[in-house]
Amino acid sequence: MRGQSWRPGPAAHCGPRSASGQLWRPSGAGGRRNWPLGLGGAESAPPALPGRDTARIAKIVAMESRAPLDLDRLRSGVLGPDGVARLDVVAETDSTNADLVRAAAEGADAYPDLSVLAAEYQAHGRGRLDRSWTAPARSAMLVSVLLRPAGPGGAALPVRAYAWLSLLAALAAVAAVESVAGVTAALKWPNDVLVGDRKLAGILAQLGPAGADGLPPVVVGTGLNVDVAPADLPVPTATSLRAELAEVSAGAGAAPRLDRTALLDAYLHEFSRLYRAFCRADGDATAGLDGGPSLKHRVTEVMVTLGQSVRAQLPGDHQLIGIADRLDDEGALRIVDAAGREHTVTAGDVIHLRRHDGGNGSDA
Repeated sequence: MRGQSWRPGPAAHCGPRSASGQLWRPSGAGGRRNWPLGLGGAESAPPALPGRDTARIAKIVAMESRAPLDLDRLRSGVLGPDGVARLDVVAETDSTNADLVRAAAEGADAYPDLSVLAAEYQAHGRGRLDRSWTAPARSAMLVSVLLRPAGPGGAALPVRAYAWLSLLAALAAVAAVESVAGVTAALKWPNDVLVGDRKLAGILAQLGPAGADGLPPVVVGTGLNVDVAPADLPVPTATSLRAELAEVSAGAGAAPRLDRTALLDAYLHEFSRLYRAFCRADGDATAGLDGGPSLKHRVTEVMVTLGQSVRAQLPGDHQLIGIADRLDDEGALRIVDAAGREHTVTAGDVIHLRRHDGGNGSDA
């Protein structure tokens, strides 16, 4: 069921050309099907479909006391010429990134630049190098954004600009967490959002197939732990906003539950603002954004990796130990080894990047 749509006049690059509300549609041949949330976030019953264990999903939803995303509020807040072009929210899916990569093939009319898919639960969420990302239903901000990056003249952004899109998303997540939860977060190269030494969020960018216009779309997915109890975190090095606020409010009663709708609204507003400015700068990370600091400067200011002694694990059992010195203009990390040689490591090269304690040979 298609909701109201927003359409500007002549198509503008790096901006919406249409908007859609809730929609039920198959996510691709043989793929998992999704069902929408009703207005105001009320859940509608899933259609009876062959192969879907609806009883299992109903049990997952029934077990959760967490509030659903408020779709009506989100649509009224972020759809429009300065926001996103299309917003869909589904109760459950395998992966929002995989869904949008498939949907991109339907073309820019159906899925324009800045089309957004959020989910209450992901059965098979993935991070870089196919690592899994899990969270209880309605406990995380799980969102992917389909981008068709083009500059003011309509030409596709240069490939070197694409590496900055995941860093741009991480920067938007840091700003949203600060404004909504009052939690100070930072970036760890290449794609993590940290609070202290613990991982709060991960970012994954994937290229889609080029459309009829020849522009390759990019899907940028973000998974951010919101209302996850410490006992439910998958690993000791992970954290959530609930866990961080519980530490702050220790002795003063239970930590407040966060409004995921407000968090997603803040994230999409900041993402859209940064992305549009980056496109207007023709994907140049060193250029000022709308008269302010460059994207490279903004990322560098909140990146804790820089200045640390690090160990980069590379393909073929190779490793590189040195000081994470700086980001280059394409978003790659420059590492200076003990002999003073500078090495360039891209996000696609590195398997793990960890802080290295040269005193005892251990990593953190």
